[in-house]
Amino acid sequence: MSTNKTLLAKGIKFLFGALPLMFIGPSVMYNAFMNKHTNWHYLVLAIGCGICITSVVLAFKGLQTMMKALFDGNP
Repeated sequence: MSTNKTLLAKGIKFLFGALPLMFIGPSVMYNAFMNKHTNWHYLVLAIGCGICITSVVLAFKGLQTMMKALFDGNP
């Protein structure tokens, strides 16, 4: 496989890693906001925020890698 195909595959893997986190993060945050009466509220909220941030970072990294594979000057 050429380097562009490997970079494209790597970018797709990053996006597939970000996809479930895009749904899990808001669900965890919703759970934290619905259970404000417990002592674990802030910990669960912080975990949800961390999952959401990780999702955005992975999606950005995946798109950046895919753009590098598609639009790099090397044929």
